[in-house]
Amino acid sequence: MKRIIPIFMILISASLWGGIAIFVRKLNSIGFSSMEIVTIRVVIAALILGLFGLVKYRPQMRIHIKDIKLFIGTGILSIVLFNWCFFFSVNEMNLSLAVILLYTAPAFVAVFSFVFLGEKMDLLKIISVMGTILGCFLIAGVSQRDAGSIHTTGILIGLGAGFGYALYSIFGKFALVKYHSFTVTFYTFLVAALSLIPVTGLWRKAELLGNVEVLGYGLGLGLFPTVIAFLLYTKGLEKIESSKAAIIATMEPVVATLLSVFLYKESFGVIQAIGSCIILGSVVIINLPKKQKASIQ
Repeated sequence: MKRIIPIFMILISASLWGGIAIFVRKLNSIGFSSMEIVTIRVVIAALILGLFGLVKYRPQMRIHIKDIKLFIGTGILSIVLFNWCFFFSVNEMNLSLAVILLYTAPAFVAVFSFVFLGEKMDLLKIISVMGTILGCFLIAGVSQRDAGSIHTTGILIGLGAGFGYALYSIFGKFALVKYHSFTVTFYTFLVAALSLIPVTGLWRKAELLGNVEVLGYGLGLGLFPTVIAFLLYTKGLEKIESSKAAIIATMEPVVATLLSVFLYKESFGVIQAIGSCIILGSVVIINLPKKQKASIQ
């Protein structure tokens, strides 16, 4: 039972991430742009995490001012970029494809880790990166024949989500050397919120923000696929290897695909499915435990 609980926690967190489009598409239909939705998410997450931190992690909320550059990396260069690209993709293309493009992140991480962190680029990592690129080409190829589905800009921005998501692993790696995981997460969202509020001028939609439906979906976005998902994933990581957690987290695109087909009645062709499977397979390969990697090599 003790082994099942952390797996269950990670499955729940991944499922919550997979359902993020429910909140994003609803807020978009009400009248919020992708960047405004990102702002709503990070502001609410920062507020919730701040209150939670004051209660449980007060000592961990102290940082050195010189280290703010680390959180500019995780908050602005990663979270803001990744969320905007992902939310744009969710609103412009099939949900399942938007999530699959997001899952190109491990390939970016492999390359960045090799360049910036000096991590080994072994054969399986190379195969994983090439598989991810091939999968994206298959998805893009389908979109060019089906103009009503996706366009080149959508594909590039979808890949931008994976790129931004990957940057968090790099900047976060440096930040975690000095700080607790809660500290990194809280200041990531805080910096993102403080940078986006003046840029988006969200206060100009104060009347719309006061709408009960907007409040409900906004709180849901900041709470369920953000704060709760993060807390469950982090708790699960305490009892399970990160590589296994990453494999379990591939439940996210599965949930997104089910939502796209059954809730939004979106099509999902054979070639798209093949491309998606190649990308997911690449994610699994790149996250295989070291013993399994050795046996394959």
